[in-house]
Amino acid sequence: MYLRKQIFEESENESLFLWGARQTGKSTLLKSLFNDSLWFDLLKTDIFEQLNRKPSQLREIILATQPQKPIIIDEIQKIPALLNEIHWLIENNHNIFILSGSSPRKIIRSESNLLGGRALRYELFPLTSAEIPDFDLKRALNNGLLPRHYLSNNPKKLISAYIGNYLKEEIIAEARIRNASLFSLFLEMAAFSNGEIINYSNIASECGVSAPTVREYFQILIDTLTGRFLPSFQKKPKRRVIQAPKFYFFDIGIVNYLLKRGEIEIGSEAFGHAFEHFIYQEITAHSHYSGLNYPVRYWRTASQIEVDFILGDHETAIEVKSTRNAIPRHAKGLQHFAEEYTVKNQILITNDTYPRKMGDCLVLPWQIFLQKLWAGEIIS
Repeated sequence: MYLRKQIFEESENESLFLWGARQTGKSTLLKSLFNDSLWFDLLKTDIFEQLNRKPSQLREIILATQPQKPIIIDEIQKIPALLNEIHWLIENNHNIFILSGSSPRKIIRSESNLLGGRALRYELFPLTSAEIPDFDLKRALNNGLLPRHYLSNNPKKLISAYIGNYLKEEIIAEARIRNASLFSLFLEMAAFSNGEIINYSNIASECGVSAPTVREYFQILIDTLTGRFLPSFQKKPKRRVIQAPKFYFFDIGIVNYLLKRGEIEIGSEAFGHAFEHFIYQEITAHSHYSGLNYPVRYWRTASQIEVDFILGDHETAIEVKSTRNAIPRHAKGLQHFAEEYTVKNQILITNDTYPRKMGDCLVLPWQIFLQKLWAGEIIS
């Protein structure tokens, strides 16, 4: 059992949504926290059919049992009509609900009742280094950080099944995509753009579809929490900056499989890409789990000077390099960024053995950076 960092900061006695891609561990987390609550698991066929046929039975059950603890409904997106009953029960019976699901897309697109702001929103991500005893970076970069995949000695079969059963079949069905083979090709092309600015026209050409279709496919990945855009930092720039966002899949292991990467070894080009992706996952999870919800962006000028991650309102600038021996040129982007903005922390994350100061830049081995991040010492 992993001790997850998602502790529903500031939720108090409020109802909430818990979203997260499949197999991030939502049900396991909720069972550890609310084991004696009233549960409705909509993945169970009998429960799904009962409530889908007559959503009002949820109200009837709860009025009869009068549970005093939060009521858990797992995979709420499967029956959006239940939200009307839940809304009524929150308003009139003062019940507290925890509604988990793998994709809010169906609810949002169907214009279903989102409870009028009566439920807070939380998200569960793949595992983080702070949740794993004896964390193994190489295993994380090769297997990904979905719990079952990270632990497996043969993750490729699990990831293959995950992509086939979820990323392709379920998402294709939910988004009503007519051409399944085309969407499968798109997923592979999207993996080549992982961590990069998206060129919709190039991907459209490779897939044989229009650029608007490719944009729609990327939006499907965002809506189903299997991808995320990293926006650019644009605050009052002196230099001309790139404004288009970057794209990242939600987990490293998915990208590895789609790109058909072999074993990732330290020092390889694949290691560098996966290492940056891993740091992005850690920062994103920390922003949400800490309750700080600070923005995470990247910065790139038209002349290709870049900083990987800007945290907060240019409070912390971070560059990620897989090198074992940082030198001043690795911090060039940080230096240029600091010439335009007041920066509290300039951090270069590397595979160096020891932390050191290099001008105004703090070189941190990745292990020390992560310790400081989760201890609240990087941004507050």
